[in-house]
Amino acid sequence: MTIWRTLIGGAAGLALGGPIGALIGAVAGHASGREPDDESPDGTRSITFTIGVIVLGAKMAKADGHVSLAEVTAFREVFRIPEGELQNVSRVFDRAKREASGFEPYARQLARLFRDDPGVLEELLDALFHIAKADGGLHPAEDDFLYTLAAIFGFDEAAYRRIRAGHVAEGDADPYAVLGVPRTASDEEIKARYRRLVREHHPDTLVAQGLPAEFVGLANAKVAALNDAYDRIRQHRGRA
Repeated sequence: MTIWRTLIGGAAGLALGGPIGALIGAVAGHASGREPDDESPDGTRSITFTIGVIVLGAKMAKADGHVSLAEVTAFREVFRIPEGELQNVSRVFDRAKREASGFEPYARQLARLFRDDPGVLEELLDALFHIAKADGGLHPAEDDFLYTLAAIFGFDEAAYRRIRAGHVAEGDADPYAVLGVPRTASDEEIKARYRRLVREHHPDTLVAQGLPAEFVGLANAKVAALNDAYDRIRQHRGRA
């Protein structure tokens, strides 16, 4: 079963609770989707992650003042939304964008739910970076938005710089920045950081923590970027 079968419905709103559940409850009466049939803790976490990306994507679009065609395309790349669910996803996105409230209550709910699984929260940030940079660059308002969001998620400035480095200079990113280590770090320190990050972002690990299977492509891309950064450092140091 995919996440889209349980995405929207009155029971989903009740299961999620908080501001995300309230938003789902507000649009449930207009949705064409089915009632959720996976109310297990893991299912609820997956649904909350998915709705969280949609809502925060809408709030980020509001922050930079417009939604470009490239960003819409990137949004669909991240989600791989079936044609039959586009209308439901659009309803959630539009509702969140129209709301006068800020993004912070949604961010705090996600931070609480995944407080023991920072890798999942980082994947959420990666999804939003992918959308934000789609129109040719990261707008200052989007950068501010993502920086504040990362802080709510518990990432310090150094961690934010590491996450950001893998997106803003994609392809030419400083491999040390991608791993979040100084150039003066020892080989052992770099290897330890690399192994920890790969372990945290392994798709199997993240799915077990609540990442929906539909987002595994992002996790695979993250691990590939970490592998590339580590290989480039080894080559630079003559360790290849």
